[in-house]
Amino acid sequence: MRLVTLDGIRLMSWVESTLYWTSFPIGTPVDALLSRTPQVLTHLKRRSDYVKQIIPKDGLELIWRRMIELERPVLTFNPYGGKMGEIPATNTPFPHRAGNLWKIQYATNWDEDGDEAARHYIELTRKLYRYMTPFVSKNPREAFLNYRDLDLGINHNGDESYEEGKVYGVKYFKGNFNRLVEIKTKVDPGNFFRNEQSIPVLPR
Repeated sequence: MRLVTLDGIRLMSWVESTLYWTSFPIGTPVDALLSRTPQVLTHLKRRSDYVKQIIPKDGLELIWRRMIELERPVLTFNPYGGKMGEIPATNTPFPHRAGNLWKIQYATNWDEDGDEAARHYIELTRKLYRYMTPFVSKNPREAFLNYRDLDLGINHNGDESYEEGKVYGVKYFKGNFNRLVEIKTKVDPGNFFRNEQSIPVLPR
């Protein structure tokens, strides 16, 4: 096992970390974030999962082998617990609290332009996501809203808006979904503020 030393740790402010995570060179002034023109255009696909039971060593070995075969997708494990687990799941819209060991981010980036490249790399991510099914949460298979995974469902904001929204909504918000729908219906009954995965309004 390789230990992390202080030499491998870089202390930075939160705003500096946003530069780091978007691949700006170390030392780039934070004013670079004010530019509306991207420095680098990277294509990407993100997905997420929650793990509630420890993945056994042989399971991890199978996952690593699959990742080596697929080559491009990366898994990031974000540990949960501590204070997050003390806050009741119904206190805020974010429900992923007690009972979660960690969140998984599936990350695939590519530089090639075009639909064919996009289809290829998105399918690699989907293959790894399917492979992970036995190791992650079920009924629903939970997801992290901030990764905006359109594979979980799209709302066309028509007559079936509530049913379409429920498909992805319970994965992002679990039991809080219907409460959010009720609030949305009161505040924005005409569903003016919407996107492909927004909270829907109740059917009229």
